[in-house]
Amino acid sequence: MPRPRERSSESPPTAAAGAAIGALTAATALLAFAAWHGGLDWPVVAIAALAVGAAVLIGGRDRAPPSAGPAALPQERPAAPDRLLDQIPEPVILVDRLVVVRLANEAASALFPALRIDQPLSFALRAPDVLDGIAGALSTGLPARLEYDERVPVERSFEVRIGPLAPPDAALLFFRDLTAARRLEHMRVDFVANASHELRTPLASLLGFIETLQGPARDDPAAREKFLEIMRGQALRMTRLIEDLLSLSRVELKAHLRPDTPLDLAAIVRQMVDTLAPLAREHGVEIALAVGEKPHIVLGDRDELLRAVENLIDNAVKYGEAGKRVEVALRRLDRGDGRPSEFELAVRDHGPGIPPEHLPRLTERFYRADVVESRQKGGTGLGLAIVKHIVARHRGRLAIESEPGEGATFRIALPEAPPERRQAAV
Repeated sequence: MPRPRERSSESPPTAAAGAAIGALTAATALLAFAAWHGGLDWPVVAIAALAVGAAVLIGGRDRAPPSAGPAALPQERPAAPDRLLDQIPEPVILVDRLVVVRLANEAASALFPALRIDQPLSFALRAPDVLDGIAGALSTGLPARLEYDERVPVERSFEVRIGPLAPPDAALLFFRDLTAARRLEHMRVDFVANASHELRTPLASLLGFIETLQGPARDDPAAREKFLEIMRGQALRMTRLIEDLLSLSRVELKAHLRPDTPLDLAAIVRQMVDTLAPLAREHGVEIALAVGEKPHIVLGDRDELLRAVENLIDNAVKYGEAGKRVEVALRRLDRGDGRPSEFELAVRDHGPGIPPEHLPRLTERFYRADVVESRQKGGTGLGLAIVKHIVARHRGRLAIESEPGEGATFRIALPEAPPERRQAAV
């Protein structure tokens, strides 16, 4: 009679074993992230220790003897590995040898909305260089480092570090955001180039007038008053230029960070119309406002939206002065097809209009359809560039319509805030 088969003292692998591996992987990711950033802070070490402890507990529980059976008290489930990875503020993704996503933290899901667990990474990440880097790291067992640029909805740059893990065959991807550093460097270069070019003329004028006042016009009161007034105008022009350059730089620096404060766009428009009313009276222009009484809630940055609305109305008053009327209207647009609604702000003047060849370039820095008129009216050539970048940061759209002799219309469309955020508008 054959001997009965002996039962192995070890339990077969269960889902707990996979959870243990996941917890250890999360701990490894946390420690690697901390080391990457130059130090092992105590919160990171603590979280990693919890992950290791969870893995040990799971492993021990997985090997518990069967006699513990039904009478044993239920034990709490340990924290999931993906919850531990969520403590890392930058995107982290774990893929297996087939480049299928096994774990991903919240930052990764926010960066790649199409990312799904147990699906190939290529479904969410259309970057051949990154996918080739993963394949190379898995085949050689050596870490890799490369750069990845995201173009939609705004431009962002990342350094991607790929760390192979074996066994089991897997790879950890860390995405380090380089956007702010890149933008800062670009802004520094642009600021030096643009400021040096635009400030050269007023500075030369100031130096010339100062030399004249120190020499031939030293004892000429009439000439002194005239030159001092011109110098004051040049100094104010330089002040406006520097303020606009700094404002544009601040907006560009935060272009990849979408504002999330609920605001009433109608209240912002009313406030700016009231603020610019004295300027309109000075130019003999009437501002006709059509906003309505209902709130128009968007997610935005109050100061930036105020600046964008100010620039549009200010331009309409100054450059459409001949028309004696500026129309400011705000309305809700239902786009259909399941897309969220938008609020459209339209600012129209009845001035001479803009020739069609200038329309595509109006939002470029320092571009002016009429350089002499712009400088006479105190323009810096940066107003519409600031508006364009503010609208882009708010994930909106800017459109310009004009016909010579028919005035010009500037339209801003901003997405309506989600229903759950509208009650918190300030």
